[in-house]
Amino acid sequence: MTAGPGRVVELAGGVGGARLAHGLQVALGSDLTVVVNTADDVERHGLLVCPDHDTVLYTLAGMEGPFGWGIAGDTSAVMAQLGVYGEETWFGLGDRDLAAHIVRTARLRAGARLTDANLGLQRSLGLAATILAMSDDPVRTQVRTSSGWLEFQDYFVRLRQEPEVLDVRFEGIAAARPTAEVLDAIETAGLIVIAPSNPIVSVGPILAVPGLRAAIGQARATGTAVVAISGIVGGRALKGPADRMLASLGHESSALGVARLYAGLATAFVLDPVDRALGPAIEALGMRTLVTDTIMDDDPARARVAAEVLDFAARSALIVG
Repeated sequence: MTAGPGRVVELAGGVGGARLAHGLQVALGSDLTVVVNTADDVERHGLLVCPDHDTVLYTLAGMEGPFGWGIAGDTSAVMAQLGVYGEETWFGLGDRDLAAHIVRTARLRAGARLTDANLGLQRSLGLAATILAMSDDPVRTQVRTSSGWLEFQDYFVRLRQEPEVLDVRFEGIAAARPTAEVLDAIETAGLIVIAPSNPIVSVGPILAVPGLRAAIGQARATGTAVVAISGIVGGRALKGPADRMLASLGHESSALGVARLYAGLATAFVLDPVDRALGPAIEALGMRTLVTDTIMDDDPARARVAAEVLDFAARSALIVG
């Protein structure tokens, strides 16, 4: 009988990571820990907003909006009134969504760690899985365009990802450290999954936290499988600007281009049938491959992809029992 994976850790950011996490939670329940990117976090109207955490939070709670973020059926009366008062409203926050930012910010101001403030939100919504901030220390993604450096949300939301990205940096990353909870999750994981998230600005900041890549490498050296999933299918991003960002930063916008970024870290790679021909080149990087439909456009598809990833790891003896 093949051993189960025990604890599974997913590195995630954005909608793709949240959808995979939903499928993994169906299969694993409390054995799933999701480490989320916090470099997208932003302060709006005096409140700390954690977009990647909250996208995963609402998705795992079964209450995400139709586009994968926010709360389903939410209203925007507060934003409309802020506009009346002359405040910027380009970064929309729903009325019910605001409650999480108010509670989080109040607890942080009272001295709580970001990890604990977010865990409190998760407990209140009854999540089975655990979501951990990559670090309690502030890190902020900035992108350089022809007009200079921009805060990530200015680029992503206000400018709708239109400017070409010429460079990326993570402000505060040198002083950041992974939390004890994140390091414990990685050390005790039977499987680490790198989500089909943007490898540059969603997974990239997580792996850039000093000590975190080394912790994953140590886990890999002691037998923990590390399976990465491509968010690029047929040369195009399933969601967001990852394909354009890869190309403008000098990488190949393909599943192979993504695999190259994880070479030496991942032990296996999952790609869509559209990209089947890239399998041998990816395997030449030292990764086993699984070719399967990676599109997760509904709940059954999320559960299917998660189950196939877990089965692939087990069948390939990637999980050490």
